[in-house]
Amino acid sequence: MKATAELQVIPIGEGVSVRQQVIRVVELLNSGDFLVETHASGTNIEGDLDAILTMVAKIHEQLHAEGSVRLVSYLKLETRTDKVPTLAGKVL
Repeated sequence: MKATAELQVIPIGEGVSVRQQVIRVVELLNSGDFLVETHASGTNIEGDLDAILTMVAKIHEQLHAEGSVRLVSYLKLETRTDKVPTLAGKVL
């Protein structure tokens, strides 16, 4: 099933700047089979629903392995049965 999503990953207790962790999240997303669009407060993703969910778990595992102690993620998902959801379809 295809889906669109918005993901925001927030490292807690990392200090003032979390730039390196955000860059790492985007690198991991770009390594998958997704259309990825970053914006000021998160990242929009288009791809397979199961792959998106698997990637969110991988992001948490990888950032923890790289030293992040606490992560909070907000994930918004959209799936449809009437047509394939796309990021292009969200442009006003």
